[in-house]
Amino acid sequence: MTEEHYIDLHIHSLHSEDGEFAPVQLVEQGWQAGLGIMAITDHNSVKANAEAQRAAERVGIKYIPGIEIDCIYQGVELHVLGYGIDFHDPVFTEIEENVIRQHQEVSQQRLLRFNQLGFNVTAAELDALDHGGVWGQIWTGEKFAEALLNKAEYFEHELLKPYRPGGARSDNPLVNFYWDFCAQGKPGYVKINYPEFSEAIKIIHGTGGRAVLAHPGANLAKNHGLFAELAQSGLDGVEVGSSYHSRESAAYFYQQGLTYKLMLTGGSDYHGKTKPAIRLGQYERLLPDQEVEAQLIKAGLIPTR
Repeated sequence: MTEEHYIDLHIHSLHSEDGEFAPVQLVEQGWQAGLGIMAITDHNSVKANAEAQRAAERVGIKYIPGIEIDCIYQGVELHVLGYGIDFHDPVFTEIEENVIRQHQEVSQQRLLRFNQLGFNVTAAELDALDHGGVWGQIWTGEKFAEALLNKAEYFEHELLKPYRPGGARSDNPLVNFYWDFCAQGKPGYVKINYPEFSEAIKIIHGTGGRAVLAHPGANLAKNHGLFAELAQSGLDGVEVGSSYHSRESAAYFYQQGLTYKLMLTGGSDYHGKTKPAIRLGQYERLLPDQEVEAQLIKAGLIPTR
């Protein structure tokens, strides 16, 4: 087991709309990568936790039940990680069913948006990309990217060149396409009514969990000033280490975390094929994993050795 790959607290399974692998596969990958502590934090879903917890126990990995809840604060979309939650609580089923229903409606609107941009993509082409996931008939930005990049007539399309090999956005082409076309304020964006930040915090705390702000360097890229308000509104921690963070960004949120006495965590945000450049356990680190583990123990999220 290598120290640099010891902890990963931000991993997605096929129970996320943009994840690839089954929970037991992720535990096996984590064991091979040298993880000693891990958490699967699917978007608005806790379905991976029971399977992952059993698999992790078999191979000797300390497993922390998790979720990543999409939410809103002053009009800004955020992601809040919940660790140590009671994933059997029915509130999480309500969250997932609500988001799935909205995603199905949004998918149709997003299809219209992309065709209005001058592309020609069909529902059948998008459905054909569902390779065993659990979010059928939901068309994410990543699915649109995959469909468009696979169409021969678009091999030389100017809008798609950055995502092809050698292009400026080719390291993780599918998710980069999502951020460029479907994120808040982009041409393919369609609003989903997520819970308020305060409600997400209440749900996590109400189910025995700890609330950690995910990859603030991405979601607060233009709103760093909001962090002070968020830090004093019920957050227990901040994700300092992230595949989305440069060393400078990680250093900034490290200092912010110290200022507001927050737990400092880290995770790769591993998804599989939608982020091929990202590997389990690999993300920008500013503090040793042993220090992260000590904080997890103090927070009651894992037992002592």
